[in-house]
Amino acid sequence: MMAKRLLLVEDDRQLAELVRFHFDRAGYEVTRTGDGDEALILAEEVRPDLVILDWMIEGISGIEVCRRLRRRPATANMPIIMLTARGEENDRVRGLETGADDYLTKPFSPKELVARAGAVLRRVRPALAAETLDYNGIEMDLAAHRVRRDGKSIQLGPTEYRLLRHFLENAGRVFSRQQLLETVWPHSEDIELRTVDVHIRRLRLALGEPDIIRTVRSAGYALDAEGVA
Repeated sequence: MMAKRLLLVEDDRQLAELVRFHFDRAGYEVTRTGDGDEALILAEEVRPDLVILDWMIEGISGIEVCRRLRRRPATANMPIIMLTARGEENDRVRGLETGADDYLTKPFSPKELVARAGAVLRRVRPALAAETLDYNGIEMDLAAHRVRRDGKSIQLGPTEYRLLRHFLENAGRVFSRQQLLETVWPHSEDIELRTVDVHIRRLRLALGEPDIIRTVRSAGYALDAEGVA
């Protein structure tokens, strides 16, 4: 199962390590920074499934990071939990109005934070919490690790399975070859971009519907049934 990606923006190293520990145990892949400017860069590069964001951090503030993430098309729908010592009602209201999906004040329970993260993902990105994924006749059983197309079993290699899962979790979204490489391949630094094209061809062949994985010129690929005649 592909780990959910978490961007943790927290400048207190000891606290960050505590949060990382609990999310590691919950199956998340954690990237951490304590700097607001770097957080904006990492949000574009890592494409996290969830951002946990402190208000008082180095560089630009967490509330400004939240505002800018919401303004950018690539990150506008990225789930955000604000985790901060600012617990006044006006602060909570401001955080939520700026675009945070949830707001938790310090001190806090790490277990509650993990639970809230799961709740936000189920609400905002339900595909990440689902046991099955389906799109246009393609069904993936995450527990059994099986794929069917219109009721017929499909055999996929490990890479094609991870690739299809990523597309199913983000149906309709366009991903560049580099983004797919960094998300689907565990050690992408050793792999060439053209490898993505090879596995896309294999996945199309296995699905028996070449056009459902659409090639977007100069951009990348998308799982898109609208391109199917």
